[in-house]
Amino acid sequence: MAAAEQLRLDLVVATVDRTDDVERLLGSLAAQTHTAFRLVVVDQNPDDRIASLLASHPTLETLHLRSARGLSRARNAALPHLEADLVGFPDDDCSYPPDLLARVAARFVADPGLGILSGRAVAADGATAGRWPSEPAVVTPDSVWHTANSHTIFLRRTVLERVGGFDEELGLGAGTPWSSGEEIDLLVRALRLDVRMAYDPSLVVTHPVKPVSPDTLVALGRRDGAGVGYVLGRNAYPARAVARMLVRPCLGTIASLVLLDGTRARFHAATLAGRLSGLREGGRARRRSPRGAPANR
Repeated sequence: MAAAEQLRLDLVVATVDRTDDVERLLGSLAAQTHTAFRLVVVDQNPDDRIASLLASHPTLETLHLRSARGLSRARNAALPHLEADLVGFPDDDCSYPPDLLARVAARFVADPGLGILSGRAVAADGATAGRWPSEPAVVTPDSVWHTANSHTIFLRRTVLERVGGFDEELGLGAGTPWSSGEEIDLLVRALRLDVRMAYDPSLVVTHPVKPVSPDTLVALGRRDGAGVGYVLGRNAYPARAVARMLVRPCLGTIASLVLLDGTRARFHAATLAGRLSGLREGGRARRRSPRGAPANR
C-alpha cells in the first residue's frame, strides 16, 4: 500500500459557461498540501476560455478534454483517461480547503477496505449547505441521499471501474425531466455491490449557495424531485423507502400551507409531482434494462 503522500488522485471537472468560478477552483487546487493529483477538465465550452485559465496555473498537472454538453456525458468522457488510485468529481464552482486532498488520501491509506468517502458541503461563510448529518457514519442506500453530493465524494478507481459510468439520462444537460441525481444513482449501484462507503462531516468542500427567485425554486423542486424519483424507480427501492420519500414533500406542503408560505408550499408540491413522475419513468427504464437486485437488501 502506498504512503498517503504517494496516493494519486484524478479530479474530474466538467465545466461550461463559467470563468471566475473555475479560477477560484483552480486557485484552491494549486494551494493543496497534497500535490499527487491531476486535474482532468472536460470542457463543454465553444471557446478557449478554459485553456487560458489552465495556462495561468502551470504548476497544476492537467488533462484538457472536450465533450458535448451534459454533466454525466462529460464525466463519462473522462473515464477512459483515468489512471490514479482515487477519483473525485469537484463541481466547477466549488473549492477545496488546502488540506482536503491530504486528509482524503490519509483516510484511504488507513482503511484499505474503504471504497468511497464522502464529505460535507458548506457555504462560503462556512455554514452547512443543506441537510448533512453532524456525525460520521457508514453510508447505506437509505442514508446516501443526505450524505453525498458529487463534489463531496472520492472513490477508488477500481470501484468506479466495477460500477461503470454515470447514467446519461440523469444530470444537468441530460435533456430529460430528471436532470439531477446522477451521483446518487452511481453510489447506489456501488452500495449494491457491497462497496463500503463512509461519510465524514469534518471533510468539507465549499460550494456557493446562490439566491433564486420563487419560480426558480419551484422549478428546482420539480427537477430535483424528478431525479430522486427516477433513481428510486431505476434502482428498485422497496415500497417503504419510496413511501418515505413521498411523504416528506407531502408533509412539507401541508406545513407550508399552515404557515401561509405559498412559495414553500409550491416548492414541496412540485417536488412531490417530480418524484412521482421520475419514479414512474425510472421503473420503466429498469424494466427495459434491469440492473439486478433491489438497492436495499
